[in-house]
Amino acid sequence: MDGAERRIHPNLPQTEWNSRMASTADIKNGIVLNIDGQLWSVIEFQHVKPGKGGAFVRTKLKNVTTGKTVDRTYNAGAKIEITNVDRRDYQYLYQDGADFVFMDTSDYDQITIPGPVVGDAANFMLENQNVTVALHEGSPLYVELPASVVLEITYTEPGLQGDRSTGGTKPATVETGYQIQVPLFLETGTKVKVDTRSGDYLGRVND
Repeated sequence: MDGAERRIHPNLPQTEWNSRMASTADIKNGIVLNIDGQLWSVIEFQHVKPGKGGAFVRTKLKNVTTGKTVDRTYNAGAKIEITNVDRRDYQYLYQDGADFVFMDTSDYDQITIPGPVVGDAANFMLENQNVTVALHEGSPLYVELPASVVLEITYTEPGLQGDRSTGGTKPATVETGYQIQVPLFLETGTKVKVDTRSGDYLGRVND
């Protein structure tokens, strides 16, 4: 293992995955790395060339099973192990207890994905919304949403008109049941754009 790398889970047992060896030049958002038998999706990366010392790649990784995120640095050219993941377009149909039902948009086959696999994506999903499901040998690994979605505020305290310049925020519940922070002047019924990675309010959406 490269000297600049930080071991994430050194004591976990090895798991067999269908992987291939590559280098840091192949790192891009969305690829899945096999590290110590665990699968980690690259959600951010940056190639850095400092004035002194060797170049390196700074990454933010998300565990596809637990949802945990970590920062990890690789020396440029270091070997990595990329796991082959099948990404397919699905439509979210409905929630069934703690599970979620999706339909493959290409062949209309339906799959049921457990709540823990869907994870935080459930906070931003509406019925009939298109998503990407990552699968490994037919088993769903995680659900991938667009970077942002439009959701309607279903409840928030009455808006404070004229308070647009203060920068203050208040809690607001959107139609998925998730709570976000929005500017004070927004009211119930307003549609807003929300960042699906952080849950941050991105702006008001006019019909």
